[in-house]
Amino acid sequence: MDPLISALYGIPIVGLLFQFGGYLIAILPPVAPILLQSATPLVLAALCGVMCERSGVVNIGIEGMMLTAAFVGWLVGVIVAPMIPADASPIFGATPALLIALVLAVGAAVGVSLLHAWLCISVRADQIISGTIINIAAAGLTAYLYTIVSANSPEGAGNFIAFKPPPAVAELPVVGWLLQMFLNQGPIAMSVLFIVVGFQIWLFRSRWGLRTRAVGEHPRAAETVGIDVIKLRYRNVLYGGILAGLAGAYLSMEATNSFQADMTGGRGFIGLAAMIVGRWTPLGAFGAALLFSSSQALGQVIKFAPPSGDLGSVVGSIPGQFYDALPYIVTIIVLAGFVGRSIPPAADGQPYEREAAT
Repeated sequence: MDPLISALYGIPIVGLLFQFGGYLIAILPPVAPILLQSATPLVLAALCGVMCERSGVVNIGIEGMMLTAAFVGWLVGVIVAPMIPADASPIFGATPALLIALVLAVGAAVGVSLLHAWLCISVRADQIISGTIINIAAAGLTAYLYTIVSANSPEGAGNFIAFKPPPAVAELPVVGWLLQMFLNQGPIAMSVLFIVVGFQIWLFRSRWGLRTRAVGEHPRAAETVGIDVIKLRYRNVLYGGILAGLAGAYLSMEATNSFQADMTGGRGFIGLAAMIVGRWTPLGAFGAALLFSSSQALGQVIKFAPPSGDLGSVVGSIPGQFYDALPYIVTIIVLAGFVGRSIPPAADGQPYEREAAT
């Protein structure tokens, strides 16, 4: 087998591809937890998009909702941590200040979602413009307030820490690295798989899911059979706000213990791309988010553990900025191939107005 592999590696260009494939197989188990960590905000953002658009409301304000939650989570931690000093719990390193900050971070995102729902559903404003306003306002306000608060160099409430599974788990054949991928995480990242599976079942195997899909496809027909379209759309947008809030809180309270201006870095928009590639389904969005995050994780791994041989020379000659841009490049390429094949709900983005009683 070794002579055959050596022969394949020696073929120009094709050999580099085989070397790259072997490199990916070799590094996948140890970097699997990093892969899920990179995917967590993208998955939650994509699920927020699915939740809203399945009921007919376009939500491109996910980026602003995430940024708001990230800032509020950090700011509340700064304020509450000195007031409620406590030792970190052995379970995820949780403290009362962290839990309060998490709840208020999610609540802030839900508040922004309520504004978006009011503008889109009640006022019937253009949904794209509403989301754009939210993104611009969130970016400007959080950057300004962060500049004011950070001038005093305050300490936050810390961050949730990852659970450490027993070493025997990683040594299990075949599935060990998968278990390590999902267990070696903080609480928000660990909950992603349960949220995805639960949402998939809820959307396609429950009365709420049937009503949501009916409202997203033909709201007037849904209204005739007794479904309150306005109420359901409001509820779904607020549910989406919870998911966006978890995504933002993850960035400032689990992935890091700080806030930076514009720290979402376009993840809300990549999440929308994952939603489209995943055909507006939770499992599909999860798979697409993993694809996009793998390019981000790959760039990090190559920087710290570059491949050897000819492949290492080729990879090392590529500027580091390319790897930073790789997730966005992959997103554009994949989206360009799927956008014409993915069909959104028929009533997606269309305001609904009840007929006047006669």
